[in-house]
Amino acid sequence: MSEASVRRKPNEQPVLLDTELDHLPPELRWREWMGRVEAVIFAASEPVTRNVLARVVGKNCNLELIIDDIRAELAGRPYELVAVAGGWQHRTKKIFGDAIRAAFGTAAGEGAKELSQAEALILMCIAYFQPITRAELSSFFGKEVSRDLIGVLRAQDLIASGPRSPQPGAPYTYVTTKNFLSQFGLDTLRQLPDFEALEDAGLLSKEKLLAGNIIPGFADVEEDGANGFLDE
Repeated sequence: MSEASVRRKPNEQPVLLDTELDHLPPELRWREWMGRVEAVIFAASEPVTRNVLARVVGKNCNLELIIDDIRAELAGRPYELVAVAGGWQHRTKKIFGDAIRAAFGTAAGEGAKELSQAEALILMCIAYFQPITRAELSSFFGKEVSRDLIGVLRAQDLIASGPRSPQPGAPYTYVTTKNFLSQFGLDTLRQLPDFEALEDAGLLSKEKLLAGNIIPGFADVEEDGANGFLDE
């Protein structure tokens, strides 16, 4: 065995895996690597990173080309291999969303609670300006952002605590999570639409954002407990 990968859990015997497969001709070796990579991704409940996939292929295997070949073979299938949250994951193609909803009442990836307008806007600000404190979020909106609203986003694992702010009192900051990337189909935060694109589409104005009025009429929303902004 030319090269072996050893994976074990406590109290388990070591698992030896020939990763180099030198005894196989190049074409069969490549097919075996493709099968292993797809099997690992298929078996995982979350995106699989490069480091994990590297455990089952040879040290000189080009994982990008492996992924490309797997994607090509899935071209006619109802699911695809996508780069998301720093790894790869099998996902049903969006065009089959209606069929899945008809069968199960919800489409893949729609299990999470739908965000309210306030929650979505707060999440957007955190995504673009992280790490950011609750006080800084409140300054964007011109009204207090409630702890309950932050709690909703934390409960869905869309945001988490970031580093302490250097401001007096060292308040906590908030950052988005890998689950945020996964839920929104992003591989990295660099894939977020830039402000220019959002402004061109009429969805966001940087000037209005900094002035505390993100969307037309938003500042006029009735300030009561129902909108999720104000602390009791």
